Order: sequence, then C-alpha cells, then structure tokens
Amino acid sequence: MSQQIELGLDTFGDIQAGSDGHALTHAQVLRNVIDESSLADEVGVYCIGLGEHHRRDFAISSPEVLLAAIAARTTRIHLASSVTVLSSDDPIRVFQRFSTVNAISSGRAEVILGRGSFTESFPLFGFDLSDYEKLFNDKIDLFAALLKNEPVTWQGETRPPLKNQPVFPPIESGTLKTWIGVGGSPESVVRAAHYDLPLMLAIIGGDPNRFRPYVDLYHRAFAQFGRPVREIGVHSHGYVAETDEKAREELWPDYKRMRDRIGAERGWPPMTRADFDHEADSGSLYVGAPETVARRIATTAKALGISRFHMKYSAGMLSHESIMRCIELYGRKVMPLTRDMLA
Repeated sequence: MSQQIELGLDTFGDIQAGSDGHALTHAQVLRNVIDESSLADEVGVYCIGLGEHHRRDFAISSPEVLLAAIAARTTRIHLASSVTVLSSDDPIRVFQRFSTVNAISSGRAEVILGRGSFTESFPLFGFDLSDYEKLFNDKIDLFAALLKNEPVTWQGETRPPLKNQPVFPPIESGTLKTWIGVGGSPESVVRAAHYDLPLMLAIIGGDPNRFRPYVDLYHRAFAQFGRPVREIGVHSHGYVAETDEKAREELWPDYKRMRDRIGAERGWPPMTRADFDHEADSGSLYVGAPETVARRIATTAKALGISRFHMKYSAGMLSHESIMRCIELYGRKVMPLTRDMLA
C-alpha cells in the first residue's frame, strides 16, 4: 500500500557566514530566510517552518512577521512555526497573528505549539520558570477554545476569564491547522490527543525508532477518546549535497560548533566525528546525497507511520549559498525519490 507523505523544511534562522567567513547580521539572515523559503516554494516543498528563539545564534524571534513576508513572495508552500513557545506568549495574540498570516496566504498558515526546549523567553517576557507546566497547560486550553472560531467563554489560572469574547480576524474558512510539538514527554502526547490535534515529534538525536512508543501511545489515547487518530509528523536535522562525502564534510564543522555551543549550556560532552557519523548512519541526522537522505526519510516514515516530515536545513554558520543548493536538491531530488520509495 502506498504511504502518502508531506515533505517540509524548517529553520531557526541560524546565523550564517558571509563570503568573508564572518557572521552575517541578524537582519541579513532574515532576508536570506525569505529567499530560501521562496526557493522552497519554487521547488515544490510542502511546508516551511520557522522556529521561535530569543538567542544570539538564531535570528528568528517573530516567526509570524517573517511568514507574512514569505506569504507575499510565495504561492503554494504552507507557512508554519517550528515551534511557537506558547508558554511565554498570549494565546489570543498568537491566534490573531496566525489568522492574519492565514488571511494573507489564502489559508496556508499552520502553527506548531510547544513548551520550548530553550527557556530564554521566560525571563525576557516576565514569566517564572517554576510555572513552566502550569503556563502551558492553561494556555493550550485557551488556544484550543480559540480554534472553534467563535466567541470564547473560558476560565483558567493564569489570566482573567473571558465571556463570549469575539476574536479577530477569524479564520476565513475551515480551521487553523495546529500541531502540538513534542520532544519526548508522554504527557504532551496524551495532551495532543485530548485536544484532537496532530502531533509533531522533534527527534534531534538517536534512533528514530525509539519514538515508536510515543506513536503507539498517541494511537491508544485516540482510541480511548473514541476519535480517529490525527496526523503525526517528525522534525529532524539534515543536509543534502551531491554526494554523501561532500554533505558530511560540509555540514560537520558547523554542526559540531552549533551542537557543542548548545551542549555546553546543558552539560553535554563535545560531539566527536564518530558521534556525528553514527547519527548520520543510523540516528536522526539526515545528511548525504539525495538518494541517501530519501532512503533515511522513507525508513523513518515507515517505522513511525508518519504523514509529515520536516528537515531542519540550517545548522550553525552554514553559508546561504550552501543552504540554497541543499533546498534545491531536497525539492527536486529528495522529495520525488522519497515518494517513490514509499509507493
């Protein structure tokens, strides 16, 4: 039986190196992301996801503003966050911003909501990290109410109640496609099923098959709720070049620097080349020639039964030129090869 899959790309707006080897400005990286997304649209990529961060090494802090600019430059590609840190934002404002992008793009907006693996937004916007769970639980409940696209009556712990409150602009037709992003919490998997929302698994290390229990849990939760199961997607890192060797040699130094910089904040040991090659061989790093990357995506799709795959194509100071070539290869070669393998 043929397995259908939607293939997307993600970026956090990683700060890139210019032609002189020095870091580009945040402003230039944002302009580059618009060009990258325009190329992704041209080569048929299904969705572009922009991750929200508030750090020096990532340029995108307001995905919706950038998605609106991309909407004006594109015609087909879906426009998503990857992820929106709902815990430190206002659910009504998030809904309004994405409903605005949805209007501009004639229905192409999607939002992936998460608690965030980085916590810089909490002190930045005046939230206490001790309220990490309570904030997300309360705000996802309000956001789910907003998805009904009608005046909202709601009461929670973290903000004043709402009574028959209209929210503008409403979604023009249908609903706002909303995913729950999960990094490995069973509670989050069940929460997605509880709110009848699709599940996006962030698999950024190790064998993707280790997430099969979360997929099974998601299916069991829907069975208990008596509803048909929703879509499941995967977000993982990757990079495409003409050959396996070229892809690994181009990605390795920048990927290591990015991984070690974040790892130092979290107590991880430095990444070795053996670690990198193991991730590329059998882990969650989809790096290589088009056929290699397609084969790895197809293997994960079959193992987890997913209908969406997003490859994060930016890593450290990879140049804009290298990224544009990667996107071209992903759209023109990886995507058709993957579909053939799943047919």
